[in-house]
Amino acid sequence: MDGSFPEHRINIIDTPGHVDFTIEVERSLRVLDSAVALFDSVAGVQPQSETVWRQMNKYGVPRIAFVNKMDRAGANFLRVVEMIRARLRANPVPIQLPIGAEDHFEGIIDLIRMKAIYWDMETQGMRFEYRDVPVDLKDQAEEHRGKMIEAAAEA
Repeated sequence: MDGSFPEHRINIIDTPGHVDFTIEVERSLRVLDSAVALFDSVAGVQPQSETVWRQMNKYGVPRIAFVNKMDRAGANFLRVVEMIRARLRANPVPIQLPIGAEDHFEGIIDLIRMKAIYWDMETQGMRFEYRDVPVDLKDQAEEHRGKMIEAAAEA
């Protein structure tokens, strides 16, 4: 960590996703305050993801989900969101939407700020800029923002 949060200590525990390490993952979950569940944008929810999700439910671990590999062939963010809903019986609420996918993945839409974030590919995302939400994604962004606000109000 870079010291951005001097009043808090953040420990990151990276657990393996392979089924052979199920016991090690469960041991880790017993001591976690929260977790980030990582889902591949192509493969989506895998059987091991379901196992770990059940373990997180068992130990009451609050979590967020992150969908990665949006630049891969076959990437489909919304399909993964629906898989999380159906297979994990969760209520995923996107706070970001991708701008493009596969070879056309350019950035994300921040649904809280309602701004598009484009990163500089030459710096591998170290530099980025905020822009207006692309016109062709405006309706989709507004729809998901409304769902996000509704979910927050119901929480």
